Amino acid sequence: MTNVDLAIEGMTCASCAGRVEKALLKVPGVTGASVNLATERARVTADHLDMPALIDAVDAAGYGARTIKAAEAAPAKRPSLVPVLIAALLTLPLVVPMAAEPLGVHVMLPGWMQLVLATTVQFWFGRHFYTAAWRAVRAGAANMDVLVALGTSAAWGLSAWLLWRGHPHLYFEAGAAVIVLVRLGKWLEMRAKGQAASAIRALQILRPDRAHIRRDGVEVDIAVDDLRVGDVFVVRPGERIPADGTVVDGAGDVDESMITGESRPVTKAAGAKLTAGTINDDGLLAARTDAIGAETVLARLVRLVEDAQAAKAPVQRLVDRVSAVFVPAVLIVALVTALAWYWWNGDAESAIINAVAVLVIACPCALGLATPTAIMVGTSVAARYGILIKDAVVLERAGAIRTVAFDKTGTLTEGQPVVSSVTSDEVLRLAAALQAGSEHPLARAVLRAAPGPYARLSDFKALPGQGVTGVVDGRTLLLGNARALTAHGITVPSATETVAYLAELGTAPRLLGTLTFADAIRPHAAAAIAALKADGIATILLSGDNRTIAASVANTVGIDSVEAEVLPADKATHIRHLRTLGPVAMVGDGVNDAPALAEADIGIAMGSGTDVAMETAAITLMRPDPLLVPAALDIARRTRARIGQNLFWAMGYNVVAIPLAAFGLLNPMVAGLAMAASSVSVVGNSLLLRRWKPKGEKS
Repeated sequence: MTNVDLAIEGMTCASCAGRVEKALLKVPGVTGASVNLATERARVTADHLDMPALIDAVDAAGYGARTIKAAEAAPAKRPSLVPVLIAALLTLPLVVPMAAEPLGVHVMLPGWMQLVLATTVQFWFGRHFYTAAWRAVRAGAANMDVLVALGTSAAWGLSAWLLWRGHPHLYFEAGAAVIVLVRLGKWLEMRAKGQAASAIRALQILRPDRAHIRRDGVEVDIAVDDLRVGDVFVVRPGERIPADGTVVDGAGDVDESMITGESRPVTKAAGAKLTAGTINDDGLLAARTDAIGAETVLARLVRLVEDAQAAKAPVQRLVDRVSAVFVPAVLIVALVTALAWYWWNGDAESAIINAVAVLVIACPCALGLATPTAIMVGTSVAARYGILIKDAVVLERAGAIRTVAFDKTGTLTEGQPVVSSVTSDEVLRLAAALQAGSEHPLARAVLRAAPGPYARLSDFKALPGQGVTGVVDGRTLLLGNARALTAHGITVPSATETVAYLAELGTAPRLLGTLTFADAIRPHAAAAIAALKADGIATILLSGDNRTIAASVANTVGIDSVEAEVLPADKATHIRHLRTLGPVAMVGDGVNDAPALAEADIGIAMGSGTDVAMETAAITLMRPDPLLVPAALDIARRTRARIGQNLFWAMGYNVVAIPLAAFGLLNPMVAGLAMAASSVSVVGNSLLLRRWKPKGEKS
């Protein structure tokens, strides 16, 4: 299967998005299509790709399409207000006399002047509605443009006919005002949509255009696109890092806030990892390129946010079904309104004006924008704080989560063992000599505690599942666990997994001492558990460690219950059982916990954005801060709440407004204003999510 993104041009309402989607799904080979009205993009999934056929299908539906690169920044549309202002100035002489008439002020323009002004607004400034409506009708469909074109044309045509008949009451202001108000509403809507997409554009432009690289001892400037894996690039103070890499020379503080949400600079030295798009605050850094282009953490981050924004929440399926029949239903209601009024009082004028009000008031724009704008803003603001919401389904499930299961190592703890106590310096020295060169986590802890130089080691031998042996200073030594001691006939003083034993082997094996290890609990772990409890969410620890260690960590951070000595493969079984009691979220490091993350209702991978974490979990946390767990659930719940509010107002607006218009209680001008206000209010309500920040966050 292949995914491709298309930029769609000419969509104005939810009906448009639905038609484009249907057209794409009819193309041979296409297995899925999702069209987003807010981002004006289509995500197409196909088993074989025929780009010309996709573009032709969209064109046949009455819209335009072009291919876009996966990481291409969506252009920041800046709609011009000038045409709207000119149209408004031409409409004012028509509207002001009508508003002044009830006050006893009679300043009505001559009919021919009203005709000239209204015709200019109707057919010049409103020409877009005609061209878009014609494309829709030619494709055998109807959309918002059809409603506006029909409604305003009816008002203009009725007024022109009345003028020709010498009638004193004309309705030119109704059609002209609707054109102005709808265009003003679309301008405000496009501005708001631009603000909603600003976060993703900000991510897309983080990567610099140029990179300084070292070749043959000389520093040269090249385009970032020409950078290759293995190149050594140089980053000066204040510059952005051009690619993912590993520091080979220099040291300095790097601002990674735009990627991880961590506000404090991170010190980088030789061996440290650098991420494309982050800023070198001070110092001169030289790094070897590890990943470029689409493979960088930044590119994957952008891709994840775009995928989330392209996806549809389950509730959107209902909206799509409603939108598919909405415009035809409105046309029928408008026709029935005209016939009913004419039958009731025989007045063609009132019949047409009330039908016009129905056509104008019933715009499905707000309905189409309700879900995607909330998802756009919610996922973007979450990404700003290092929370990547990959799947829109998360928004539906977050509010129902009643239990959160945590892995221990690397999630609630640092995942980096340290030597917490040792019998003597001599024991530490000998243990370090035995472990020199080893990459085992406990070995690295010993070597950090005793940085060297180390005594000479010979006859080294690994004992799988037990430890190591070797000769140091002429003495044959064993460093291992309780099983290793028992196998050599040495009495074991205790059997705790966090203790390593150093023994001397020979004719009379004897214990020399012990090293105790500890895994530090993350600073905000207890606060995260408290925040979840405050929301009424139960917590459980699923750990492969022994029961004593797991219980100690659980008690320290305040977790409700513990399942210890659980193998990684069995964690998914535990999650499956927990789901029988209610919706469950699983928090892990995204590697050993992948099956459990996939089994949970919501999988939350805590780490640094590794491939496994991003592919498996529905939510990825870009920095290992446990407080981001309740924050992730909170922003997901709030986004879902905004979607619900938007749909309530969008649907409620039409449920109330269409009957009012049909019964003659709304004139077309007020209907046009209300229609424009509905779309703007929906987008504005979504934009309120931009003010969200995790609890305790200072900025």
